[in-house]
Amino acid sequence: MTAETRDAMLRRFVRETFGLRGTLGLHRAAFGLDLVRAPVNVVLAPIFLLVKLLGLIARLCRAPRLAGWLLSRRIVFETAVSRKVAARVRGLVAELDAAGVGPGAPEATVARAVEDYVGVRNAVAEITTVLFVLITGWALFHSATLGVISLAGPVADMRAQALAIENYWAGQWLGQVYFGWFPRALDPWQVVATGVALAMLASLVTTFAGVVADPVQRWLGIHRRRLTRLMARLDRQADSASGLSREHAVARLGDLTDIALALWRALRP
Repeated sequence: MTAETRDAMLRRFVRETFGLRGTLGLHRAAFGLDLVRAPVNVVLAPIFLLVKLLGLIARLCRAPRLAGWLLSRRIVFETAVSRKVAARVRGLVAELDAAGVGPGAPEATVARAVEDYVGVRNAVAEITTVLFVLITGWALFHSATLGVISLAGPVADMRAQALAIENYWAGQWLGQVYFGWFPRALDPWQVVATGVALAMLASLVTTFAGVVADPVQRWLGIHRRRLTRLMARLDRQADSASGLSREHAVARLGDLTDIALALWRALRP
């Protein structure tokens, strides 16, 4: 009966918090400083991954104090949306405890587990952005663009061609013919500027990606299963940092692959 009551309360929480109306309410908090924090977090994300990997290596090398310190570092800035999600999840834990079906974990343990939970949800938002970039690259250029780096070159080239055709001295029609045979040379600064602009745009997409990702995850049952794992962790009174989740790894996989491909193209003869 206890398990059934807890499960019913988790389902109700997911429905109210991560349904379309609930997630729209959460993302109202994003209009403000989150629009500044988002691009900064994009820059800090690779550092976050590196610190997590170093923590896991330290754990494998049986250096628990160093591993615990590294894995507990908060690299990215906490957003207002993340604070709202964390507050609601902590409220859920308190509600479960009050109903006699909660884990009864210490406050510090709950805080650590909820922080990891919110971090995984943020990683899913980044995965949603990666999918958006991938679909955009395939729709526009019929190629797999795993990140902003691989998308920047084709977008910069398309923009440069369009401007050259528009400003051609003999008119746009002849400009299309001329630049179709003799494509305009692309300056490196144009690719860099385009990449920066796309990165800023991607950070905004990530900020509001939960509006789409939350209802989809609710429909697939992912939010409920993730909360069930959270409660199981609190039942065990597990206070240690959880390490690198698969969501964080997948979120960074596109960027790392994108960087590796860019280096390979640049270094090959």
